Amino acid sequence: MSDIHIRTEGRAGRITLARPKALNALTYEMCLATERALDLWREDPAIDLVLIDAEGERAFCAGGDIAEMYRTGKAGDFEYGRRFWRDEYRLNAKLAEYPKPIVSFLHGFTMGGGVGLGGHCSHRIVCDSTRISMPECGIGFVPDVGGSFLLARAPGRLGEYLGLTAARMGPGDAIHAGFADHYITEIEWRTLKTLLCETGDASVVAGAALPVPDSPLAAQQTQIDALFAGETARDIVNSLRHDGTPFAAQALEAMARCAPLSLAVTVGMIHRLRGPSLTIRKALELEYRVSHRIMEHGDFLEGIRAAIIDKDKSPRWHYADGDVPAVAVSKMLMPLGDDKLDFREKSMKIGFIGLGNMGAPMAANLVRAGHEVKGFDVAGLTAEGVTPAASARAAAEGADVVVTMLPNGTILRAVADDVIPVMRPGAILLDCSTVDVDSARAVAHQADEASLGALDAPVSGGVGGAAAGTLTFMVGGSKAAFEAARPLFDVMGQKAVHCGPSGNGQAAKICNNMILGVTMIATCEAFALADKLGLSRQAMFDVVSTSSGSSWSMNTYCPAPGIGPKTPADNDYKPGFAADLMLKDLRLSQQAADSVDADTPMGEAAMELYRRFVEQEDGKGRDFSAMLPRFESRGRG
Repeated sequence: MSDIHIRTEGRAGRITLARPKALNALTYEMCLATERALDLWREDPAIDLVLIDAEGERAFCAGGDIAEMYRTGKAGDFEYGRRFWRDEYRLNAKLAEYPKPIVSFLHGFTMGGGVGLGGHCSHRIVCDSTRISMPECGIGFVPDVGGSFLLARAPGRLGEYLGLTAARMGPGDAIHAGFADHYITEIEWRTLKTLLCETGDASVVAGAALPVPDSPLAAQQTQIDALFAGETARDIVNSLRHDGTPFAAQALEAMARCAPLSLAVTVGMIHRLRGPSLTIRKALELEYRVSHRIMEHGDFLEGIRAAIIDKDKSPRWHYADGDVPAVAVSKMLMPLGDDKLDFREKSMKIGFIGLGNMGAPMAANLVRAGHEVKGFDVAGLTAEGVTPAASARAAAEGADVVVTMLPNGTILRAVADDVIPVMRPGAILLDCSTVDVDSARAVAHQADEASLGALDAPVSGGVGGAAAGTLTFMVGGSKAAFEAARPLFDVMGQKAVHCGPSGNGQAAKICNNMILGVTMIATCEAFALADKLGLSRQAMFDVVSTSSGSSWSMNTYCPAPGIGPKTPADNDYKPGFAADLMLKDLRLSQQAADSVDADTPMGEAAMELYRRFVEQEDGKGRDFSAMLPRFESRGRG
């Protein structure tokens, strides 16, 4: 992406904003790209810290790119802005809570969204050119992106002063107010960045730091505390009007340019947040209550019009006389109910290839969770809510994640050859098929060569689990890719286990299903024996399900109809997990056993029994638990 440069250098993950002509204003795509990078680097052992900086001399980041918010909002589409804010605020929380050091270099104008990006990092560096501010009230908004968190923690009443006047802080003020940590002259930044990348040691920042410059705000702290201590914005205005000092006059002049409703809400936010229970998430959740409503019920669109679109500098504010009723503030800050900011992962663009009995409900669940899914199936199958694609390549182009659910390793390799060349670097190829370990590892190597993440993630739970979103995923691949895909696992399943490097997901599935095949045969044999011994099936179930012979095949997937929980046995053995698929998995287990010289006599015997059942008897197209009627009709001969 030309607007942001993301890469690794030495021991560091590096993010550089690259819109200097636009003062590095933050776009929606830049937010999403930053979050993707942080997710990938979170568990990457090769990355010890993250470094965030920006191109150009004038600004680190002068705010968010709000032109699209204005366009969509004026058209009555408030959801675009709400989605932007939800995703941006989640990024702000991740920056504040990140488990590795993040070093931000805050030169020039650092305003609004720039504070959200660089102001919550563990190591915040400023220089002589730094000018930090929260100017949102001037466009009919409120300090957001976690700005209310910083304002509520600022010494004394600095939070109210900075939030209401948009006063710009130089390096000394920024450190005094808690918006920055270290002062280092900009001429030394190149050397420091090189050292950080080479060593991965964030402690070198403190070693390079210089004495903090004087802070004019610190010198004015007593006066600020007295003048900005009012309970409401109106109280603060009255205090300033009665003071008569040049400082008070300047503050009044700055506030006069702001939306009265925004000023009142900002004071209410800071007062609610200030205290020992404050967290970044609490502040962002409160901010989002305002963001969610501000275009429809506040002055945000009018503020953008006057400042940026028409540039007439003559906004027509609500409550222009400055008399904002308390109920108006309360309405902006009241809880949102189901629309509450919950920090869930962003909507992803997903390509889904293979929309059969398992793939279709999995893809439909992703759509219902709010993801954008394009799907392709060679048989022309589709799924509810999924946008049909003309080919596998068309489904994969532009996707954040490509999910495959395919019959075998040969087809997986062919699909990988087709889609990997059109996938964007950093995207993830998530294969949920059950295939041989060698194919899984070959595709993972191919994806790695193309700078893609790759996960082999076969599933357990059958068609019912796919429809209900209760599958279990056994996942092989890098920890970073696993964490990036975790939100999708949470939608499609109830559990995802990271089993190690590529191929280990398939290894876990193969071993699990070998156990399942063996235990189902044993369970069916035991029921058939109980029948011939005159033991009722119910008594058999009641004893075994609570005794040492209990197993998943008995307790959850009982092969005897009318006994225990409802299973395919109660539906004439129509397949939940087909015997054909069990045969496939058992063959994979024996192929794997041969490749590593493992002795698996029970697995081999189970494979042979299912081979005869499917290929020579009536097992094809029936559930794998239909072994029970098979054994019922057979003797020992």
